[in-house]
Amino acid sequence: MISRSAFLLPILFLTLAAASGAQSPADPAAEPDGLVIGAGSVASRQVVALGRDLRVDGEASADVAAVSGSIEVTGRVRGDVIVLGGDARLGSAAHVGGDVFVLGGRLEAQPGARIDGRSVAYPDIGSAWVILLGGPSLGQPSLSPVVIGAKLALIAAWLAWTLLLFAVGGRGVLSTSEGVRHEPFRSFFVGLSGVLALFLTALLFGAFAAVLVGVPLLLMVVLVGLLLKLWGMVAVFHALGAWLLMRVLRRRWIPLNAAILGLVVMGGLKLVPWVGTWSWTAASLIAVGAALTTKFGRREPWFEAQIATRRSTGLAR
Repeated sequence: MISRSAFLLPILFLTLAAASGAQSPADPAAEPDGLVIGAGSVASRQVVALGRDLRVDGEASADVAAVSGSIEVTGRVRGDVIVLGGDARLGSAAHVGGDVFVLGGRLEAQPGARIDGRSVAYPDIGSAWVILLGGPSLGQPSLSPVVIGAKLALIAAWLAWTLLLFAVGGRGVLSTSEGVRHEPFRSFFVGLSGVLALFLTALLFGAFAAVLVGVPLLLMVVLVGLLLKLWGMVAVFHALGAWLLMRVLRRRWIPLNAAILGLVVMGGLKLVPWVGTWSWTAASLIAVGAALTTKFGRREPWFEAQIATRRSTGLAR
């Protein structure tokens, strides 16, 4: 079981992994040009490469993902292969037990490569998802007054939203915050899959639905993604602030103060070039995943209740 303090790892580790030689949660070997699961080695947990490439020559027992990087598989992946902003390359001896999803890159599979699940690639999508998750770049240098001003305005908007959400739904936010602290890596991968599903749904609506139908459905998808991030990020702020108060300051504050402290820390990271983008991207994926897994803090099954109701109605009839 992951400790409560481990929720910081997906944010801090994934932010610094591309710049340092740190190892991933699954402990693959780190090389200057990327992460490598060597031949004969096994990664027992999910592996994430953020801003760098990942090569699987051995075996990955769970999912592997690359954000703004590519994945090359010459061994075996028992889970899914997810690539955002890079390519997926499968050698002739590669075996993927799950699905292969590629957004913003290409899927290249040599003869003999085996994919047991689905394979989807959309090479025409750029890195706009990073901007949506991490904040505005505006096409300007990272330290330009325009970008700094936009980031400060965004932080102020997050502060206003945090105050409002705690006023109307504080208990649900705290419940989601517990999910962030107890299962950070699960939340990260659920959020990664959720963002991927939203993009694929949006592309499906845009490509096949009529304009009068597709536009409203596309707006609905965008709204769902926005609501998940808005709810989950406040929970991440609280989880981060509460951890800092207990571990560093050795004191306990009221939940709202803890959330504001977490926002201040994340806001400071946002102003740091490169680090801000990756830390907010990782935090956003955790936020979306936590909001989904806790059902906006209600901690109810998404579908089991409806199925049970239908079954009971059928029996009553």
